Amino acid sequence: MNLYQHILDESIQIRETLKNDLETQQSFARIVEDVEHCFRNGGKLLLCGNGGSAGDAQHIAAELSGRFVLDREPLFAEALHVNSSYLTAVANDYGYDEVYARMVRAMGRDGDVLIGFSTSGNSKNVVKALEAARARNMTTIAFLGEKPGNMGPLAHHKLCIPSSNTARIQELHITFGHMLCQEVEQRIFGQ
Repeated sequence: MNLYQHILDESIQIRETLKNDLETQQSFARIVEDVEHCFRNGGKLLLCGNGGSAGDAQHIAAELSGRFVLDREPLFAEALHVNSSYLTAVANDYGYDEVYARMVRAMGRDGDVLIGFSTSGNSKNVVKALEAARARNMTTIAFLGEKPGNMGPLAHHKLCIPSSNTARIQELHITFGHMLCQEVEQRIFGQ
């Protein structure tokens, strides 16, 4: 078997495992319900992560604030790293571990939702963001790898990908992100 086949087989195996995992299905259903409830009540969805996970956070925010499948009104979804002046100033003045928590304290309100992405579950700035969100009475969601790490206990809902391979975890995070966008969009704007 060549690398091409190995990578695809590994991805298929993880997807098959998740497809049949009742706990993951139930957790995802609760995530969809809470995000839908947030938007229906005029709330905001905030998202954060580092590296590729920051890219996933920004991607999902764009799908919801722009559009996914349906031509519809925008939803308030924002990735917390997109203001580079803010990010570099706060990292310089308070440390990189504080960049997301400080923005959550500025933007987050009771009834809003925060999704933190981390393949390790231990990203300090995402952990602190979840702590800040819980202090604001926000719903906290963690998209993780096979180990929930320090983020797990801080999340009301966890979506754990059964892998330790960063690339495979991120591939599934974006798949579940797209599923979330489509379900929420259909529930709120579908006919």
